[in-house]
Amino acid sequence: MRGPAFLCVAGPASNKKTQKIQMPNMKRILILAAGLALAATNANAETLIIKGSDTLGAKLVPQLAEAFKASHPAVSFKIAAEGSTTGFAALINKAANIGMASRRAKPTEVSDASANGVALHPVIVCFDGIAVIVNSSNPVKGLTKKQVEQIFTGDVKDWSAVGGAPGPISIYTRNTASGTYSDFMELAMKKRNYAGSAQKLAGNEQIASEVGKNANGIGYVGLAYIKASGIRAVAVDGVVPAIKSVNSHAYAYSRPTFYYTNGEPTGLAREFVDFTLSSAGQKIVEQVGFAPVK
Repeated sequence: MRGPAFLCVAGPASNKKTQKIQMPNMKRILILAAGLALAATNANAETLIIKGSDTLGAKLVPQLAEAFKASHPAVSFKIAAEGSTTGFAALINKAANIGMASRRAKPTEVSDASANGVALHPVIVCFDGIAVIVNSSNPVKGLTKKQVEQIFTGDVKDWSAVGGAPGPISIYTRNTASGTYSDFMELAMKKRNYAGSAQKLAGNEQIASEVGKNANGIGYVGLAYIKASGIRAVAVDGVVPAIKSVNSHAYAYSRPTFYYTNGEPTGLAREFVDFTLSSAGQKIVEQVGFAPVK
C-alpha cells in the first residue's frame, strides 16, 4: 500500500516544495517586522511647537532645531516667527511648548497666563543688539543717541540735520506684535511714540530689504541681520553694534533674548533649552550673529 506523499521530506524535490511553502511566510514576517518598526518610530515621534519672536525664529532657532534633530531624529519642529507677542499668546493659550521673546513678559501677559493656569518662566538664551541701519550709500557713519531718538520720533525729518546729504528721512520699524518694536521705544526713544510717517514691517529681513532699496531709509534690525545686502549699521555714540560690544554692554541698545515656558521646562522642551545653552548650541548662537550667554 502506498504511503501518504506529504510525509516525504527528503530529497531535492522535497526541498523545493519546502522552499515554496516557506518563502511566502518569510515575506509576511519581514513585512510584519517593518510594520512594527514603523509603529515604534511613530510611537516615539514628538513634535516641539515653538512660536514668537522673529528675531530668534527667522534664523537662529531653525538652525538650532536642525542641529538638535541630528541626535533626535524622531523629533519634528513647528516654528512660527511672528513676533514676541504671538509667542506669549500661544503659551497663555497652551498652544506652544516654547515661546520665543526678544523682550520680557508684560505684567498683563503674566496675569493673563496665571488666570489660565500658566506660569511664564523665562530663560535667557543669548544677547542681541538692536542695530540702527542705513542704506550703504548714505554718508552718515554714526549718530548720537539723541539723534536716533529725534529721527525715530519724527523731530528730525531731513538727513542734512544729522550730517547727511539733503533728503527726507524714511523710517522703517517693526510692527506692534514685535518685542523689538517696544524694546527700541524703551532703549532709544525714552518710550516716546514713533513718527507718524514710520512704516511698520513684519520682520528684520523686511526692514533690511526696504532700507537697502531706499537711499534715504533708516531702520533697525537684530545683530544677526546687519550683513544684509545694501545696508550698513551705524555707530551709536561712537560704538558699533557687534558681538563684543553687546556682550560688554558697551553698545547702547543691547538686550537679552528669551525662551519662555509654562513653569520650569520639562521633557523635550527641557532638552531643547539645555541644548541651546550647551557649548554646541551657543556656538551656533555666535555663528548666526548673536552674543552667547557664556
